[in-house]
Amino acid sequence: MEHRMLLENKVGLVTGGGDGIGRATSIAFAKDGARVVVADIRLDMANETVGMIHALGGEALAIKADVANGDDVKAMVEAAVDTYGSLDCVSNNAAGGAKFATLPEMSEEHWDRTQAICLKGVWLCLKYQIPAMLQTGGGAIVNIASLSGVRGEAMQSPYSAAKGGVIALTRTAAAEWARDGIRINAVNPGGILTEGIRNYFEKVPGAREKTEAVHAMRRLGKPEEVADAVCYLVSDRASFITGTTLDVDGGIMVNPHTL
Repeated sequence: MEHRMLLENKVGLVTGGGDGIGRATSIAFAKDGARVVVADIRLDMANETVGMIHALGGEALAIKADVANGDDVKAMVEAAVDTYGSLDCVSNNAAGGAKFATLPEMSEEHWDRTQAICLKGVWLCLKYQIPAMLQTGGGAIVNIASLSGVRGEAMQSPYSAAKGGVIALTRTAAAEWARDGIRINAVNPGGILTEGIRNYFEKVPGAREKTEAVHAMRRLGKPEEVADAVCYLVSDRASFITGTTLDVDGGIMVNPHTL
């Protein structure tokens, strides 16, 4: 039996597509048949991802966008529709705020910037993506949240609070648009081997071992493993799933600490 690609003939958009989970998701979208708009505040990184997609024979466009800026987000969505004719599947992945400090030590400036990127940024994306999808009968959106937004994370109060907000925002948006053919879900990654976490491990001795130990699988995940989950959720195979969060966490939430 011939295998049908999950996103064949669809138009995808990935924010934060310049590296890490966003890059892996952009490439996965393309491999599954989508034409992809790769958005990132760093245009050079977005272009690098697009080059990887082109090397695989896919079609993609790089866009510079700061998701905390409404004009940028509006232009990003318009570029996707103007270039490819529709907007069918989205991964809102752009994030920031990987700074470690106790709550009283955290600066107000860092709090505000983290909320602007991680929470307001997702709200702005939904604000412009939903109307674009309505023009062609619907679509599917996955917001990248985090287990930090479910269980809290010491030394990361702005990030944990923002990601908890993303989960609530996802459910609210899903409730509003479920009858209009738009499905909206979230993914909560566990420890994923991105460049950011590698840099953290280099600075903090023993951090990798401690991080791996809280995963039931006793390993960290790959960006591609998160991307596969996103591809499923935005595909028609997840047609009856909306307003939910999928933990892609190697078993953090069920860690068998006695084993």
